[in-house]
Amino acid sequence: MVGVGRIDGGPRSAVVVGAGIVGLSTAWFLQERGVEVTVIDRTGVAAGASWGNAGWIAPGLAIPLNEPSVLRYGLRSLLNPTAPLHIPLAVDPGLWAFLARFAANCRWSSWTRAVRANLPLNEECVEAFDVLTANGVDAPTIDAPITAAFETPAQAQGLLRELRRMADAGQPVDHAELRGDRLREHVPLASAALTTGVRIDGQRHIDPGGFVQALARSVVARGATIRLFETVDIGADGKGVTVRPRTGKAVSADVAVVATGAWLSRLASRWGVRVPVRAGRGYSFTVPVDRPVPGPIYLPDVRVACTPYQGALRVAGTMEFRDPDAPGVTARLEAIIASARPLLDGVRWKERRDVWVGPRPVTPDGRPLIGAVRVPGVYVAGGHGMWGLAHGPVTGRLLAEQITTGKQPDALREFDPLR
Repeated sequence: MVGVGRIDGGPRSAVVVGAGIVGLSTAWFLQERGVEVTVIDRTGVAAGASWGNAGWIAPGLAIPLNEPSVLRYGLRSLLNPTAPLHIPLAVDPGLWAFLARFAANCRWSSWTRAVRANLPLNEECVEAFDVLTANGVDAPTIDAPITAAFETPAQAQGLLRELRRMADAGQPVDHAELRGDRLREHVPLASAALTTGVRIDGQRHIDPGGFVQALARSVVARGATIRLFETVDIGADGKGVTVRPRTGKAVSADVAVVATGAWLSRLASRWGVRVPVRAGRGYSFTVPVDRPVPGPIYLPDVRVACTPYQGALRVAGTMEFRDPDAPGVTARLEAIIASARPLLDGVRWKERRDVWVGPRPVTPDGRPLIGAVRVPGVYVAGGHGMWGLAHGPVTGRLLAEQITTGKQPDALREFDPLR
């Protein structure tokens, strides 16, 4: 076992349920503190939201979802199955209860609280990635600004107002407005329809699936075992915890961490966690391009994110509130293409590959759930919404500190699962 040695009085062993960016980061930082780790996942490494997302490490754009404008937009979109935000008109009491709580939090006071809560995560998220890549995680992180592009200067004002509100809440974001040739310098794929840009500086991007796979290899190289089974329950007996599978042999340890993303509430709701987590599903695919892609491209008006990916362009978008295990809906992919096609030239849309749908774990108040629950020795980490990749490593580092010291870091107080 590598690391600095176990904290005196802390746990010697841990089971981490969930092999995405949050779970594996927690496992890695627990190992740094001398804890032996077993990782469990029902499907495999990066099988959920950690694989097909846009791959942005973008603290400057970690804007909470619960803006008042999102509520208005969602209500207008209810009857439009191709809208970027889609809520199916189905009989699902749990979903409608979640949406009612989300609507209640779509006010500036709640949004500002979420921004301020995220400040410590945003301040340390890039450095947490650097710790991983400097110590055995063999995957690059790429520095590049993210350029948001608009058809008119008036449309850009919406993002600029958001950035001003972020700054007023304590999160200043370095940015610059772009016009004409300066926009096309940063976005060679921009069509003639795009006239205005906002360059968000100080950001990074990665191949998300490749990074999480490299993180898993590092965790295994440091002594962990990864097991595949579906966890149906976790019990505690005063001496430790036991993770019980649907079939097969249970796994016991001193502590357990549940980092199952959009499936988190299936277990956490039994342990006094009253804040629900629902799947806000996103879609992505990869397409070849005929022009350079110097950095990520954001199309806010159609809610599409594009990233350089393996010599091509990964295109990601939509927010669909549907069961996390439901099959993908082809119409959602077609809607992304229809909205982005007029804005980007040199993209070979018909040659798309790597089509993916994955569930982002969303909470109604814009704040994730990170910390201890009512069952002794059990912790949860999830509900980061669209920013789980960016905040995954720093979440794992802070939670490992809490688990091994028994003290909740100040940065995690606003994310208490029992709030």
